[in-house]
Order: sequence, then C-alpha cells, then structure tokens
Amino acid sequence: MKKQILSLAVVALLAFAVQSCEKKEPKPADDELTLGNKVDTLTTDIEQAKDSAVIKAENAATNAKEASENAAQDVKDATTKAAQDVKEATKKAADKAEAAAKAAKDGTVKTAKDVNDALKK
Repeated sequence: MKKQILSLAVVALLAFAVQSCEKKEPKPADDELTLGNKVDTLTTDIEQAKDSAVIKAENAATNAKEASENAAQDVKDATTKAAQDVKEATKKAADKAEAAAKAAKDGTVKTAKDVNDALKK
C-alpha cells in the first residue's frame, strides 16, 4: 500500500515537473512579426472570415428553405380551405335549386289540378 502511494506521488511530481518545463512560445507583438508571420496571420484571418461567411450563407439558405416550405404549406392550406368553401357553396346552391325546382313542380301540379277541377265544374 505504501509503495502504491509513493508511486502515485512520484508520478504526480513527474507530471507536474514535465508540465512546468513545457516551453510556451510567447506571442510576438505586431511590430516583431516577420513578413511571413504577417502573411500567415492574414491568411488565417481570411480563412476564418471565409468559414464564417460560408456558415452564415448556409444558415441563410436553411432559413430561406424553411420559409419557402412554410409558405408552400400556407398556400396549400389556403387552397384546400378555398376548395372546401367552394364545395360547400356549390352544395348549398344545388340544394336551393333543387328546392326551387320541387316548389315549381308542386306549384305546376297544383295549378294543373285546379285547372282540371275548374274544367270539371
């Protein structure tokens, strides 16, 4: 048990020592940059801007697609409702025309009976 604890302590000390020995390169100031470093920095900035523009364009395209799909669905819904309204109006008109035809038929039959009765008298 003591060996395990000592081994763990030694590994932790070694890891800390290695970590603190790592040499971090200081970032040079703009006036210390060489022409090559400036070109690399500008190239990186351009690539990042391009990537950002591509992502924004993809997002805009996705939003436009969703808006188009929503508009198409709205048109479909409105067309379906309009067709249903026309169907209902046509049915009501047909029912009224049928009722008028029946009334005209009944009136004609009654008139014919009245005329027939009058002729018999």
